Amino acid sequence: MNIGIDLISFYTPPFFLSLTDLAAQRKISAEKYTIGIGQDEMSILPPDEDVVTMGANAAQSLLDKVDKTQIKALIFATESGVDQSKSAGMFVHRLLGLSKECRVIEMKQACYSGTFSLHSAMGLISLQKNAKVLVINSDVARYDLNSPGEPTQGCGAVALIVSNNPRLLKVESESAYISEDVMDFWRPNYRSSAIVDGQYSTKIYLKALNECWKKYGELTKRLPEHVHHFCFHLPFTRMAEKALKQLFRCKEEFQSRFIKSSPGFRYNRVVGNSYTASLYLNLCSLLDCSAENLEGHRVGLFSYGSGFVAEFFSGVIQAGYGSHLLKDLHSRLISQRKKISYREYLEFYHYALPEQGEVFNVPHFTNGHFRFSGLDNHKRLYEKTVS
Repeated sequence: MNIGIDLISFYTPPFFLSLTDLAAQRKISAEKYTIGIGQDEMSILPPDEDVVTMGANAAQSLLDKVDKTQIKALIFATESGVDQSKSAGMFVHRLLGLSKECRVIEMKQACYSGTFSLHSAMGLISLQKNAKVLVINSDVARYDLNSPGEPTQGCGAVALIVSNNPRLLKVESESAYISEDVMDFWRPNYRSSAIVDGQYSTKIYLKALNECWKKYGELTKRLPEHVHHFCFHLPFTRMAEKALKQLFRCKEEFQSRFIKSSPGFRYNRVVGNSYTASLYLNLCSLLDCSAENLEGHRVGLFSYGSGFVAEFFSGVIQAGYGSHLLKDLHSRLISQRKKISYREYLEFYHYALPEQGEVFNVPHFTNGHFRFSGLDNHKRLYEKTVS
């Protein structure tokens, strides 16, 4: 099969908090964040944005490049859903003006569900070869104030068009995956912020990576030198260093791998954690920011979702991929964000919607194509703001 990622785009809201400013408020050295976890900034979600608007904004950038009638499924991966029953994808389906002849579903398994969505899309395309599937990974990482997880917050969405004869990345059929019931990260229904055992989660992540990498080698008979670049789920970008050290114990080999893969960490470093979108933001950054021609290079991708499910798979970057990237758009998206103060960060953090379902209008903050405009009789309202 020649199925994979045909196009990729990401979106993050137009506001960010400097972790240097956060460190000053917490009365600690900024290097604890900028070096210790490898983060410089984190995108901040305004009240009129959520996973729906971020996902729609990410996907909008792709629709001018494809025939929308060919999109036969929309798979929405998130752990920040807006409704216990209705898929966030249904709102996006309307906002994007997709055909009625389109399956829509929401997937959830912590940060892993975006990868299951990609493989599910490939399965659908194997049955209907001329179809395309829109996969949206959209999430908000939110932790308690003053908690160890606070500086790893962030938000964003990555949209993928999955098709036959992809222009960016052919996904190879072999993959290694494992699942195990652990409590390293979770968010009960009665909480708006997640609970995480950071040290335990890192330990489980690296254990899962080691097992998947070993099984991948057994399945494919490929040696480490057959994988040119690595992309990871990145709750914080320093995790990539930990992961590569786990895979390559030789110092020289680790350094070589880190240098080759490091362009992929740039977006995550300033966006923060985006859960289901994180791995694919890493991939997007690698494609956009690498100075070398990546045609024919194999990329290894490690997906991890707490709880946990993990998978290692790979893909080959296609000839001519560079002409199909949206790197100028992505660069502007990041550079044009507004730096907010700590006070503004707290205002956004504490902003709460009424819970009685009454009519409520949300103030306008975002400059994206779509916004969450309010509530009416328990119904979420969205509007298109840019033609």
